[in-house]
Amino acid sequence: MKLAFITDPLPQLDPTHDTTVALMEAAQAQGHEIWMTSASYLSIVQSQAWARLQGVKVIPATLQAGHWVASKEWYELGEWQLQSLSSMDAVFMRTDPPVTIPYLYATQILDLLSAASTFVINSPRGLQTANEKLYAMRFASVIPETIVSQDKKVIRTFVERKAGAVLKPLSGKAGEGILFLDKADPNLNSLIEISTQKGKEPVMIQTFLPEAKAGDKRIILLEGEPIGAVNRIPSGGDFRGNMAVGGEIAPAELTMRDWEICSAIAPTLIEDGLWFVGIDVIGGYLTEINVTSPTGVREIDRLNQVSLGKQVMEWLQQKQATSLH
Repeated sequence: MKLAFITDPLPQLDPTHDTTVALMEAAQAQGHEIWMTSASYLSIVQSQAWARLQGVKVIPATLQAGHWVASKEWYELGEWQLQSLSSMDAVFMRTDPPVTIPYLYATQILDLLSAASTFVINSPRGLQTANEKLYAMRFASVIPETIVSQDKKVIRTFVERKAGAVLKPLSGKAGEGILFLDKADPNLNSLIEISTQKGKEPVMIQTFLPEAKAGDKRIILLEGEPIGAVNRIPSGGDFRGNMAVGGEIAPAELTMRDWEICSAIAPTLIEDGLWFVGIDVIGGYLTEINVTSPTGVREIDRLNQVSLGKQVMEWLQQKQATSLH
């Protein structure tokens, strides 16, 4: 297969952590042709999606003493080539949030591709639909009590009813901008004003789940089926478990409640073409659905001696074979 990855610039990726790199390695190991580009290099030419692409060869990271170790120069890039993306068997849209207007334009360009010949992961329409915070609101039965508002009075009323609440920017990633709100905090009004841009931008407020101290479970789903999980445990004085802010990781088993959550959301994920997804679960509640560039594969592979990337490539080959018949 010919596979294109739309990513942030490769020098910004961490080959010992980033799922995008794990997917590239798995594709290369199975003999697939890998190309990369950035959203800014997408174009529409003759009513078709085109891109400036570079061929990629990666030097796979290796497990040494229980840790991923990568070469300093872990990739080689070929010359830029302008190609129609319809020549690709699949395109992985793996650009990190925030989801900006240019990001949405990129998904609209990708929407010109025919699913019968070029499979896009995740579906452009799905990416347009699924804000990683708001999308979870579709599944009221499995999320903690949550509001979304930019109205300071509405937010204060919610916080005052709770022992604590968590504020999340709707466009954040990796724990950025997440705040713990305490009704007794004299800075509460200021925190709300700063986070909402003085009432101009809505935020999500969720009931604080004390179980967060025991970890924030990331579950990777492939076509609605969970294929692996990792627990992210807050370290030091930070209540957030995100790996990007220093959360420690530990193996995680799927509980009956986890399976219930996955079953509840799977039909909608599949309907929206959200094939490769990372969900966050705390204390038996779904808190986020990550669809743009979900991470966690490197950690799951390391802790469980598996290759989720290989599973993804085998699944993709099956999807391609099905679409051709």
